[in-house]
Amino acid sequence: MFKPAATGAGGLRQLAVRGAGVTVLSGGLTLSIQIVATMVLARLLTPKDFGLVTMVTTFSLLLMNFGLNGFTEAVVQREAIDNVLASNLFWINLSGGLLLTTGFAVAGSLLAWFYNDALVAGVAAVMSITIFLTSASVLHLALLKRAMCFPLVSANDIVARTVSVVVSILLGLAGWGYWALVAGAIALAASTCIGAWILCRWVPHLPRRGVVDIRPSVRFAISTYARFSIGYFTNNLDNILIGWRLGPAALGFYKKAYDLFVLPTSQLSSPLTIVAVSALSRLQSDSIRYRRYLIGALGVMAFVGMGIGADLTLVGKDLIFVLLGPKWGESGRIFTFFGPGIGITLLYGTHQWIHLSIGRADRWLRWGMVDLAVTALFLLVGLRWGPVGIALAWVASSWIITLPALWYAGRPINFGVSPVLAAVWKYIVASLIAGCASAILIRQMPYLLAASGSFWAFARLGVTSVLFGVLYLGVVILLHRGCAPLSHLAGLLRVMVSRDNSSPALGTTLTSAEDTI
Repeated sequence: MFKPAATGAGGLRQLAVRGAGVTVLSGGLTLSIQIVATMVLARLLTPKDFGLVTMVTTFSLLLMNFGLNGFTEAVVQREAIDNVLASNLFWINLSGGLLLTTGFAVAGSLLAWFYNDALVAGVAAVMSITIFLTSASVLHLALLKRAMCFPLVSANDIVARTVSVVVSILLGLAGWGYWALVAGAIALAASTCIGAWILCRWVPHLPRRGVVDIRPSVRFAISTYARFSIGYFTNNLDNILIGWRLGPAALGFYKKAYDLFVLPTSQLSSPLTIVAVSALSRLQSDSIRYRRYLIGALGVMAFVGMGIGADLTLVGKDLIFVLLGPKWGESGRIFTFFGPGIGITLLYGTHQWIHLSIGRADRWLRWGMVDLAVTALFLLVGLRWGPVGIALAWVASSWIITLPALWYAGRPINFGVSPVLAAVWKYIVASLIAGCASAILIRQMPYLLAASGSFWAFARLGVTSVLFGVLYLGVVILLHRGCAPLSHLAGLLRVMVSRDNSSPALGTTLTSAEDTI
C-alpha cells in the first residue's frame, strides 16, 4: 500500500514547512538557472524566435500537463493507494500521452494555418515528443510527492533544467535559432523522466482489471485536469490573441514581460501548492488547525507577494534591460503595467489549495469556467490597445476575482472572506505606501534617473530595491505594531533550513498491493 507515514501535529507541520523550504530553495536555484539562460539566449536569439516557439508551446504545454495536473493530485489526495491502482493509473496516463502526442504532431498544419506561419508546423511536430516523455514520468513523480520526498523531486527538477539550459545555449551558439529552444524543451522532458524513474524505483505492473476500482481516481483526475485546462486557457489566451493578431515578434516582446510577471507565482505558489495540499489534506477532520494553517499561509503569501510586486513595478524596466539587453526595451515598458498584479496573483492561486485539499475538484472546475469568462472578457477589451492593454486587463481581472474565488472555495468548510481580508490587508496597504514613497524619493535623484547604460540601470535597480525594502518592512512593522510578521517568517525559515532528516523515506510508504489483501 502506498501510504504516507503517520505524523503528529508538530511532525506534520515540520514536514510541510521543510517541504516548502526545499521547494522554495530549489525554486531559487531554478530561478538562477533560468536567469542565466535568459541572459544568454536573449542575446543569441531574436524576439521572433521566442514568439514562434511560444505559438507552439502555448498548446503543447497544455497537453504535456495531461496527467501531471490530474493524476498527480489523485495520487497525493488519496488516503491510501496500492500497486494495482497505481499501475493501472500509470498505463491509462501513458496511453493518453501517446494519443495526445500523435494528435498534436498531426495538428501542426492546423496551427500553421491559424497563425499564418508555415514554420509552426515543423516546430509542433518535433515538440510533440515532450508530451509523451512527460506522461511517462507522471506517476513516479506523484508517488515521490505523496511520500513528501520533496528534496528528491526538487533535485530532479534542478538537474533536468540545467541539462535543458546547457542544450539550448550550446545550440544557440551554434546558430540553430528557434530550434535551440525546441531542443531544450525536449531535453527537459527527457531528463525529468529519466530522473523520476531512477529516484522512485517503482516498476508498474501490467494492467489488471476488476481487482481495484479505479473510477473514483480517474474521475478526480479528469475533473482536476479539466479545471487545469480551463485555467490554462485563461492564462494563455493572451498569447493566442497576440500571436494571432500581432505576430511572433510582438508575442516575443510580450512573453518576456509576462514571464517576469508570473515568475514569483511559478517560483513560490506553484511549487508550494503540492506541499500545501499534502498538508491540508491531512487536516480535513481538524477544522481549527486547518483554518489556522491556511490563514497563516495566506499571510505569508501576501507579505512576500505584495512586497515583490511593488518592488518589481518600480525596477522592472531596469531589470529587463540588465537581463535581456537594450533590444528588449518594449518588454520593459509592458512589464510596468504587469507589476501591480503580482501580489494578488499569488493570493489568487491559493484558492486551489482549498478545493484540492477537501477533495472538491468539481467545484474547482466550475469556478474555472467563471474565471475563464471574466478573464476572456477583460482580455478581448484590452486587445484593442495591444500588449499594454492585455497587461492591464490581466491585472484588473486578478484584483476583481480573487476574493470571490476564495469565498467560493471556502463555502463547503464555512471559510469566509473576513479572515482572508484580516490576514492580507495590511500588506496591501504597506506595499502601496512604500511603493509610492520610493517612487517620490527616487525622483529626487535626477542624475540617477537620467543616466543610461547597464551600470546605471543596475545601480537604479539596487538603490530602488533597498529603499523600497526598508520602507516596506517599516510600514509592515508599524501597521502590525510590532515585528510579529517578521518573527513568524523567520521562524518558518529556520524550520525550512533545519537539518533534521526525519521526513519519511519513500521506502517506508510503499508496499505491495498483496500486503493489503
